[in-house]
Amino acid sequence: MHIHIIGICGTFMGGIAQLAKVAGHQVSGCDANVYPPMSTQLEAAGITLMQGFDPAHLDPAPDMVVVGNVMSRGNPMIEYVLNKNLPYTSGPQWLAEHVLNDKWVLACSGTHGKTSTSSMLAWVLEYAKMAPGFLIGGVPENFGVSARMGDTPFFVVEADEYDTAFFDKRSKFVHYRPRTLIINNLEYDHADIFPDIQSIQRQFHHLVRCVPGDGLIVAPDKVDYIEQTLEQGCWTPVESVNNDWASANISADGCAFDVMYQGQKQGRLDWQLMGQHNVDNALAVIAAARHVGVTPAISIDALAEFKNVKRRMEVKGVVRDITVYDDFAHHPTAIETTLKGLRAKVGSARIVAILEPRSNSMKMGTHKDGVLPALQEADDVWLFLPEELEWEVEGNWVNVRHDLNELPREIAKTLQSGDHVLIMSNGGFGGIHAKILSTLTAQQ
Repeated sequence: MHIHIIGICGTFMGGIAQLAKVAGHQVSGCDANVYPPMSTQLEAAGITLMQGFDPAHLDPAPDMVVVGNVMSRGNPMIEYVLNKNLPYTSGPQWLAEHVLNDKWVLACSGTHGKTSTSSMLAWVLEYAKMAPGFLIGGVPENFGVSARMGDTPFFVVEADEYDTAFFDKRSKFVHYRPRTLIINNLEYDHADIFPDIQSIQRQFHHLVRCVPGDGLIVAPDKVDYIEQTLEQGCWTPVESVNNDWASANISADGCAFDVMYQGQKQGRLDWQLMGQHNVDNALAVIAAARHVGVTPAISIDALAEFKNVKRRMEVKGVVRDITVYDDFAHHPTAIETTLKGLRAKVGSARIVAILEPRSNSMKMGTHKDGVLPALQEADDVWLFLPEELEWEVEGNWVNVRHDLNELPREIAKTLQSGDHVLIMSNGGFGGIHAKILSTLTAQQ
C-alpha cells in the first residue's frame, strides 16, 4: 500500500511514517519545512520527501492519505483530497488501526512530562528485555529514534491531548485505548482549541473510559483536576504517586532518592535527572512497568542508566565555564519546575533564563500572568517578545527584547564564568543556543 503523509516532518507524523515503512508500506510525505534532522532520518529510512503542499504530490494517487493535525481547510492538498474523494485518515487513527490494535498499550499523558515519562518507560521495558515498540514526541537518547515497531506485544505511546485532525476534534489519545495509563498532571493549556479546563477534563475522561477493568491508571495523589476527572466515572484500579508510590531521603537536587511502595523501600535510585517533577515521573514509570511484570528493582536499575530526551535540560555546550542548556519548557508550570530543578543542582551559581513564548497559548497571552512568577528562581531573565505579539510583561528586572538577531550577542556580553544559561522554547528559537556559544568562543 502507498501511504502519503501530509505534514510528515513533525516528530509524531515522522514516527508514523517510520512505523508504516517498517510495516512494509510504500511511504511518501510532504511538509512546509523539510529539513534535518527529521528529513535525514526519514530519507535514511527510504521515505520519499517533498517540499510544500502542491496537489501534484498526490499524482499518482496514493492508496491512503494520512493527514497531520496541523493541516486545515484551505490548504491546497486538503482541498484536493476532498474534491477528488481520496481516502484519508488521521495519524492517531492509522496508528490505532494498524499498529496498536493487538498491542498492550502503555500510554503516558498529562499537561507536562509526557515525552520524558514515555521515554523512561520505553527504556525500562527495553532494559527488562521486553523489546517494546514506541512512538514518542521526542528523541530518547537511549534509543536515538522517536519510533520503532518492537518485537513484543508491548507498545509505549506518548498520549497527547491535542486534537486529532481538522475532521476529528477529539484528543489524539482517545484513539490509543491503553491498558496501562499514566496521567502525570492536568492543567489548563492549548487555549487555541480548549475554551476551559472542563473541556480538557472531558477529553481525559474519554481516555479513562477506554482503560479496561483489569488495566491500571497511575496518577498523582490529591490533584484536584485529576480527581474531578476520575470522579466522573472510573472502572479501573488507580495507583497514586505520593501515596501508594512515594519517594524518601531525596537529595537536594533530586538526583537520588529511595523508592517506596506502600511504605516499603524498593531500592534507591541514583540517576542523571534532577528536580521533584522527574522524581514523580520516575515513580509513575516504576508503577506502570510493574503492571506489565517488571519488578521495581529492575526499573530502578534501568532508570539509573536512563539518558534524558533531547531538549530536556540538554547541555548544548560549555565555554569559559559557562554552561548553555536547551529545554522544551513553554508553560509556566514547566518553566518553574525546570528552574527549581536547575537551582537545586547548581546552588548559588548564577542562572540566566532566556524564554521564547512560542506556544499558541503563550502567543494568545493565556499564560502571561504566570510567566514572571515562574521565572523567580533565575538571577537574570531575558524575554524575547516578537513585535506581532499582542501582550507585554511588566517587570523592571526582566530584559524584554524584540530583535532576535541582536539578542545572542547582547546576552553573551553579560555572561560570567560559572553561569548556567537556560534557554526555553518549544521551537528552534532562531538557533540562539549555537549563536551564544559561538559568540562566547570568539570572545576567548
